[in-house]
Amino acid sequence: MTVNSGINDTQISGRWIQISFLIAAVLFNLCLIIQIFSVGLAYFYNSDWWNLHIWLVRGYSGLSLILLVWVFLIPFPPRVRNLTASLPVLLGLQFLTIHLHSLPLAVFHPLIGFSLFSISTTLVHRTSHIVFPNHN
Repeated sequence: MTVNSGINDTQISGRWIQISFLIAAVLFNLCLIIQIFSVGLAYFYNSDWWNLHIWLVRGYSGLSLILLVWVFLIPFPPRVRNLTASLPVLLGLQFLTIHLHSLPLAVFHPLIGFSLFSISTTLVHRTSHIVFPNHN
């Protein structure tokens, strides 16, 4: 084994960490999309869809913490790290706006949700350009 082989192995493993991070970010974003559709279905069609809306956020919110740890395993630009760090913060604010009934914070729930979706989509976009820099 040569010294160059060890460097290549490290580069390859770092690349796979980045690809895996991108896959997890896409999964998080897809869960958000499904959650948005479920809230629309619950509001405009059948209130039974609220169960899916609640189940989804409980299911994928932990993924934001996994992404947060993951983003520091391999060098990512500060912008990607900041976007990733904002996901659990915004999810925490989502929980607060729904569960704190003593303050009228629920009016911010949709706005925070839109911000969460926008940041998640931007994270996927920026990460994909890092993982696949020559792919247009």
